[in-house]
Amino acid sequence: MSKAVYGMTAVPVKGDGPRAATTAAAAEGGDAAGTEHAVEGADAPEGADAPEPELTSEPESLPEPEPEPELAPEPEPEPELEPEPAPESVPEADGETTSKFIPLKALDEVPVVPVPKGPVPVPVPATVPGSAAVPAAVVGPGSGPGTAPQATAEQPLPPLGLLAQLTNTPPPPETPARSVARRFKIWVPLFLVLIGVLVVVQALRPLPAVVLAGGGAPTSVTLAGRFDVPWPEKGQGAVRVAGSGDVGTFGEQKPVPTASVAKVMTAYVVLKGHPLKKDEAGPSIAVDDKAVADASSENESRVEGLTTSMKFTQQDMLKMLLIPSGNNIARLLARWDTGSDSEAAFVEKMNAEARELGMASTTYTDPSGLDAKTVSTAVDQLKLAEAVMRLDAFRAIVQLPSATIPGLPKTITNNNDNLLLSPLSIKGIKTGSSTPAGGALMWAAYKSVGDKTPMILGTLLDQRATGADPNALRSLALVKENSRKVIEAVRAGLTEAGAVKKGQLLGYVDDGLGTRTPVVAAQDAAVVAVPGQKLELALEIGEKGLPREARAGTEIGVLTVGTGPGATKVPVALQTDLSAPSFGAKLMRLP
Repeated sequence: MSKAVYGMTAVPVKGDGPRAATTAAAAEGGDAAGTEHAVEGADAPEGADAPEPELTSEPESLPEPEPEPELAPEPEPEPELEPEPAPESVPEADGETTSKFIPLKALDEVPVVPVPKGPVPVPVPATVPGSAAVPAAVVGPGSGPGTAPQATAEQPLPPLGLLAQLTNTPPPPETPARSVARRFKIWVPLFLVLIGVLVVVQALRPLPAVVLAGGGAPTSVTLAGRFDVPWPEKGQGAVRVAGSGDVGTFGEQKPVPTASVAKVMTAYVVLKGHPLKKDEAGPSIAVDDKAVADASSENESRVEGLTTSMKFTQQDMLKMLLIPSGNNIARLLARWDTGSDSEAAFVEKMNAEARELGMASTTYTDPSGLDAKTVSTAVDQLKLAEAVMRLDAFRAIVQLPSATIPGLPKTITNNNDNLLLSPLSIKGIKTGSSTPAGGALMWAAYKSVGDKTPMILGTLLDQRATGADPNALRSLALVKENSRKVIEAVRAGLTEAGAVKKGQLLGYVDDGLGTRTPVVAAQDAAVVAVPGQKLELALEIGEKGLPREARAGTEIGVLTVGTGPGATKVPVALQTDLSAPSFGAKLMRLP
């Protein structure tokens, strides 16, 4: 008979009355009321009721138990009843459980169950729909009571999967059409928001400036007919009618010596620094030693009879400069203007004024023009003539054939007297002659046409007499004669002609958003010019600026026909209504 290990397991049994409870054999304690001792290793018939210890580890070979005194006979066991589980909420009372002796199998009869090496999953109750998935617990080596179950990582459910779990509806299968629909639902609202932001930004952006532009309209007009200027054979020249523009030029416009014509720039610089009104005398200027010494020079034009005790007004000094063309007076005025003993600082001012007037081919090296390195062109000198003839004090002096200066021993005479005394209405301006320069002349004449009297300006340079005696005086006579021929022809050719008609398109008002409103002449424009002359057209905005919106016929600026003093000006107006930019135009404008 093989060895057997017996134990006792407590089995709850329902009874009709209080009964003594048996307890499992324990390692500690002793005899107590209501307990029974389990005897290890005793021979007992199978099925006999005996207390049995609870196994907590694998069975081992146990030593033979020593015999114990006989126990009192146990009461006859009642029939076994199936134990009913007690409610969890009601704990069992002491003494309500009974022990049933169950013989254990022999160790050699217990089958060996292999223990899995890896973790063993423990079933977990199903998750409530909509709740997060609970990772399954695993049991492996070392697991047991008090050991935390190991969790396996799970990926979060996609939105459709979570929705399906919440609604207990499986997600629909993915198709290209559903993908497109889903993207459409995501991106369309964003696109609409961006469109809304763009609309607000475009509507609130500052509007671009309104400008007056030509837009393909003509910028010049050429009068009908033809006019030929009787130019000399040699040298260079240029003619302009103030108010209408250039009549023409001839010869190569290269820098040549100007001789005493340079004194026109000297007078211009002095009058800009010390302005005089018409017939105003101005401050007194003392004669210095250099001016007295220069008066004795025989190789240049000069004013004689000067002493250091003399003083002359600024106006008288300008007369001595321009009428007899005194070189010593030119140098004296240069020193007085700059407060220096040298004329170099004044020469710098002369060149600065030349650059300001656009005389790009002009260089001044002295205030009198005696130096042959003082050079210019006929076109450049015409720019100076137009500027200096705007000064009342200058015009009043250069038209004088002669003048009497208090303190001088004799009357001073103009080298241009024969032209000034001619019936050609010549009013200046300045002669010049020298061996390097030949004959030079800057002149101004007038001609009345209708109710207008424009000024005719001209310059002839590098006029040289030929023959046995080509001296400076003969060259001076030649330049005056050639100038007279040009003046006569231009005066005879001057006529009044229509340049612009009322309603003629002149340009556009551009609002910067793609809308252009045409601008037209509000009235006819007539000018005094020679036939075939080209006239420049220039649009100017009025003093009030350009409006954002206005009715047709509103005057918004001025058209200038021609160039220079006396140019014809006519108002310009809107041909159609000028409307404010529409909401659509604001939205569609580009940055």
